[in-house]
Amino acid sequence: MTFARFSRIMVSMKTLAATDRARILHLLCEGNSIRAVCRLTGASKNTVAKLLGDVGRACIAYHDERVRSLTSKRIQVDEAWAFIYAKQKNVTTAKAAPDGAGDVWTWIAMDADTKLVASYFVGGRDGQCARWFMDDVAGRLTSRVQLTSDGHAAYLEAVEGAFGADIDYAQLVKIYGAAPEAFKGCYSPSECIGARKQKVEGSPDPKHISTSYVERQNLTLRMHMRRFTRLTNGFSKKVENHTYAVALHMMYYNFVRIHSALRVTPAMAAGVTDRLWEISDIVALWEAVEPKTGKRGPYKKQISD
Repeated sequence: MTFARFSRIMVSMKTLAATDRARILHLLCEGNSIRAVCRLTGASKNTVAKLLGDVGRACIAYHDERVRSLTSKRIQVDEAWAFIYAKQKNVTTAKAAPDGAGDVWTWIAMDADTKLVASYFVGGRDGQCARWFMDDVAGRLTSRVQLTSDGHAAYLEAVEGAFGADIDYAQLVKIYGAAPEAFKGCYSPSECIGARKQKVEGSPDPKHISTSYVERQNLTLRMHMRRFTRLTNGFSKKVENHTYAVALHMMYYNFVRIHSALRVTPAMAAGVTDRLWEISDIVALWEAVEPKTGKRGPYKKQISD
């Protein structure tokens, strides 16, 4: 790419061609940081951040409206940890820490059969967030499901409040021991030495009491978003941008990225769409609601499925 080409890109986002917007989003979806995207495309940091925010809002609205009436049979839920600006223990001593600084959790509900991320929520790990999350999960399903979570106590009340007795619910409680001697002094969690299947409600099938698929999604999350990569400086500095990045990733994962085992996207496997999306379709979500005057508004127009 010539220097002149770089100069043309380093302008306002509204002057970017749709292909340039798609390229920027694709790089973000494949694990590049904002600064890396700036180096690769020549776009300014503000341009990339604004594009992420605008498209992230459109992705949130589209997921909320269209990923519904799901006929899932088995749902797995889990939470992925990250932090904003500084880790929770360092927030009090951090310089000019913004609102929302500290630990942040991404709650994920995955269909075990289609691998669709049916619901996600960015927030704390307390009981209130658990209730918001499970209420959203329940609102997207059309029939009774088998639900599996880890042993996080907040799920107990949240699941009961969202589903009542109309669910087959079990917890997979993992048992941890001390970290191996070889790992002491390194960044590593305690060693998992076992797991206990615990029925909570209904009649869950013991063969399907598992969180393996949603935990594998946590790895996908960390591989595709620099903000989740441990021991780097690519973490989010604002909770809003973190939420928009999660929304973009979920849209990319559900609609664009072909699942290696399914040979289609999760959204196609779940019947949410009947075609393979491209990054340009995600760009079109924002372009459909962004008037030429530049005024922002709620998502209204939809692209065809």
